[in-house]
Amino acid sequence: MINNMNLQKTVAKGKKRLGRGYGSGKGGHTSSRGQKGQKARTHIGIMFEGMKMKKSLIKRLPFQRGKGKNHAYPKAIIVKTSKLAGLKAGTVVTLELLIKEGIVDAQKAKDFGVKVLKDVELKNKLVFEVPTSKSVVSK
Repeated sequence: MINNMNLQKTVAKGKKRLGRGYGSGKGGHTSSRGQKGQKARTHIGIMFEGMKMKKSLIKRLPFQRGKGKNHAYPKAIIVKTSKLAGLKAGTVVTLELLIKEGIVDAQKAKDFGVKVLKDVELKNKLVFEVPTSKSVVSK
């Protein structure tokens, strides 16, 4: 047998339910939702912010189109031939050599790749084995 003296009293009330007509405790035909408008209906869209169009969330987001948005791969690190002018003739220019010489950062070179661009004529003949540098010709 349960002793009624040790039971706690229930103090918390349940919340009033909306949209259940006159007997719900909210009264009236609108059931506490006001009159008409999108917020008075059963389903409100996630992006709804009323009639506030100028400062709405969609207007505050940056454009997802245009310059710099649609590139499949990040651009490679560019190394100009003027930085390679100090190398000896016949040197094989590889990614490892560029990292060792301190011309490019190791992590960035592995992530993005390296591209050698010609800006000055090289006096020494170099052999390029950097994968994205097919257009560089040295004498």
